[in-house]
Amino acid sequence: MKTFTATPADIEKKWILIDAEGVVLGRLASIVAMRLRGKHKPTFTPHMDMGDNVIIINADKVQLTGDKREEHFYWHTGHPGGIKSRTKAQILEGAHPERVVENAVRRMLPRNRLSRKQLSHLRVFAGTEHGMNAQQPEVLDVKSMNKKNTRTA
Repeated sequence: MKTFTATPADIEKKWILIDAEGVVLGRLASIVAMRLRGKHKPTFTPHMDMGDNVIIINADKVQLTGDKREEHFYWHTGHPGGIKSRTKAQILEGAHPERVVENAVRRMLPRNRLSRKQLSHLRVFAGTEHGMNAQQPEVLDVKSMNKKNTRTA
């Protein structure tokens, strides 16, 4: 039996649309990270970009369990004393609520060049409108996969 290794000619990418309204953030991020890497495909090859293109809508309506809304995101400006922080609730209510989902997915991918390329196949939108209708994305219903994936406010 030979080990199958995918080549660029074997790779077939799809467009997937996910509605994040009412979905728990960590569960959504793990499903999206798996789709971006291509681990859901039987021909998965770790060193190839085999994942699908993922569109997430309603990122501002994602749910967080427990006290995670009050957890902080930290970053540093590079200047002395330049550490900054915001809570996830502040970011979700602010100008760029899609950053919470982007950070969650980014942190579930490995830290290497390939994952940075795979992350460029993720598009996150705060509202229901997205400009990707020409790609004819398939809808992936994350809510129906497992009852724990959803949480009502």
